[in-house]
Amino acid sequence: MTTQATDAVRTQSVGNSPVYFSCHDLQAYYGESFIVQGVSFNVHEGEILALLGRNGAGKTSTLRTIARCDDPELRHGEIWLDHQAVHEMKTFEAAQNGIALVPEDRCIIPGLTVEENLQLAQIEEPKGWSIDRVFELFPRLKERRNQEGVTLSGGEQQMLAVGRALCRDIKLLLLDEPYEGLAPVIVQEIEKTLREIKELGITTIIVEQNAVAALKLADRAVILDTGTVVFDGSAEEVLNDEALRNSYLAI
Repeated sequence: MTTQATDAVRTQSVGNSPVYFSCHDLQAYYGESFIVQGVSFNVHEGEILALLGRNGAGKTSTLRTIARCDDPELRHGEIWLDHQAVHEMKTFEAAQNGIALVPEDRCIIPGLTVEENLQLAQIEEPKGWSIDRVFELFPRLKERRNQEGVTLSGGEQQMLAVGRALCRDIKLLLLDEPYEGLAPVIVQEIEKTLREIKELGITTIIVEQNAVAALKLADRAVILDTGTVVFDGSAEEVLNDEALRNSYLAI
């Protein structure tokens, strides 16, 4: 990719809102399986983008590629966050530079209490929120601060996983299936939390099978199909386009 083209990706803007995150022509593989096939999109600062598609469309693989996980392997493409070349970073460097991935399985550390899980996230600089501030956002976690994290309910574990991410100085929050396996009443609680995070101006990409819930939360949407982008526009457009939803989301 030429320097001129790279600069265009990094500086593109819409109205008065500059691009904060961009990925260009991401090509990533599991072994020799070509999973992420030329994905490109932008996210503006403080925006929530819903990354949608059917099962197997490449959503989680795209999130993991952005977070610079070892699997899948990025073999081509560029990732920029706040003028930083994320595609040149290793996983720990991407985390140190502001990318936080909350995976579907939440990865709560066994043997540690709620508070200890949060403390572990703050061992190294740069630190983000204080634990007290996380407890203000999640009063239920404060009530269970001395309880082992893996014994929490699914919704509480999701709160802990998000709170742990906020304990770092994050620039981009990546959420993979935050509503997975949760009862509807708990989904409503998580939605409320994500709206509060949105009001705080935290830039977020959310992958979620509950597409309608994600679209009601998001500003914009990108739809993937077999590892490629088939739609990039406003969340409202998807909600109002029944043919598009039927074709790519089965809703």
